[in-house]
Amino acid sequence: GRKDLRHLNIMSVDPPGCTDIDDTLHLRELDDGTYEVGVHIADVSHFVREGTPLDEEAANRGTTVYLVDRRIDMLPVELSGDLCSLKGGVERFTFSVIWNMTKSGQVLSIDFHKSLIKSVAAMTYEQAQIKIDDTRQQDQIAQDLRKMNALAKILRAQRMENGALTLASPEVKFKLADGMERDPTDVEMYQLRETNAMVEEFMLLANVAVAEKIFKHYPSFALLRRHPQPLPHAFDSLIEIVRRKGFELDMTSSKTLSDSLDLAVDPKDPYFNKLLRIMATRCMAQAVYFSSGNFNSDQFQHYGLAASVY
Repeated sequence: GRKDLRHLNIMSVDPPGCTDIDDTLHLRELDDGTYEVGVHIADVSHFVREGTPLDEEAANRGTTVYLVDRRIDMLPVELSGDLCSLKGGVERFTFSVIWNMTKSGQVLSIDFHKSLIKSVAAMTYEQAQIKIDDTRQQDQIAQDLRKMNALAKILRAQRMENGALTLASPEVKFKLADGMERDPTDVEMYQLRETNAMVEEFMLLANVAVAEKIFKHYPSFALLRRHPQPLPHAFDSLIEIVRRKGFELDMTSSKTLSDSLDLAVDPKDPYFNKLLRIMATRCMAQAVYFSSGNFNSDQFQHYGLAASVY
């Protein structure tokens, strides 16, 4: 059956103008002082049945393609932008991962459900950040966001300690002219806020939990994602360039690479470290989807996230 979660204070945080809202979050403090944390993902499979023309066309398209002034949908907009979109104030079918965890980020238990939710708020990253920062706002949504943000910072610190990499790939956004043509008129860097990292952290947590779950039940054909270690000589040129600046990149493990990237700071050039992280990203192998039956479990690792399964 489907678990009724409409009573929970579930919310979404997305880029401005997002109509295909596919993930939502909630956090509530339990009587014993621990947290219940949930990630709820749109249940598209309820509407797209296997083997139907809709399923086959979506499989052929593979993904939604986002262009500057439009997008080419994998699924009809009636689904992606409405029936499957987890908009505020409407009931929607979802898949939920719900953790019980301590305030220090220790996971005590995980449950998985098909669920029914009713989001209480669909916010942009900026709106959610304002709610967190403005201490005058003490409504339940603001309080839950602050707790989620604090917990996400703890989870992120734990990932970094385990060897996850903080890399960089600059994102830009285009301003478009009004009218039919919608020509680009300006380009600017996409501003990242704490709320971006907050959502990312819980999505990573959900992906790891689901990966462990499906691999446990379908060890021969779980669809997972792996990020291999960099090839032996992939970083040679970058290591040589960085050495001329007086820094060393230690490629022994993702943890040693992460630590050496943190130390490579040039006080005279504030952009040097970011540029170095961009270049390091380009030296990496590509992350790829795979079937678990095609590889040994010791090859499942996601190098950049320092996750044994993802």
